[in-house]
Amino acid sequence: MNAFLPDITALTVLLLIIGFGLVLLEMHIPGFGVPGILGAICLILAVALTAENFAQALVMSLSILAVLGTMLGVALTMFAKGKLFKPFILPDEQKKEHGYISSSDLDYLLGKRGIALTDLRPTGSVDIDGVKFDVISEGEYISKGTKVEIFKVSGVKLLVKKVIT
Repeated sequence: MNAFLPDITALTVLLLIIGFGLVLLEMHIPGFGVPGILGAICLILAVALTAENFAQALVMSLSILAVLGTMLGVALTMFAKGKLFKPFILPDEQKKEHGYISSSDLDYLLGKRGIALTDLRPTGSVDIDGVKFDVISEGEYISKGTKVEIFKVSGVKLLVKKVIT
């Protein structure tokens, strides 16, 4: 027989199929766990039981590495395109027009009025339509129970002033 090509037996083929299957399973499960270790053991056993000399072991090992590299490339390509984990990805966008509001998008509060729940020195809490918000006054002291109005929204900062009636 050829010095570089070993005699392939049914056991070798079985070990290679099981080994590649377990490594493929490991590529889809996060972490380094039992399937990957068992798959590597099967692949190493296939080489050890089949190769008659170093040259055959080297050729088989390089062939196995080439197949594993191809499997990894296909798995990464499918993962990047979302074909493997599509059920875990939210396909819909949550747009402001559909009623979704980001916690940092507080522009809808501009011009709203409420009651100071605490003294504002210059920060404190106000009640606006039954919802408690942390606010900042424009530098002045505002006592608890005073009517206030949001006059500026800067990111998540709500700036208020006294309502003069």
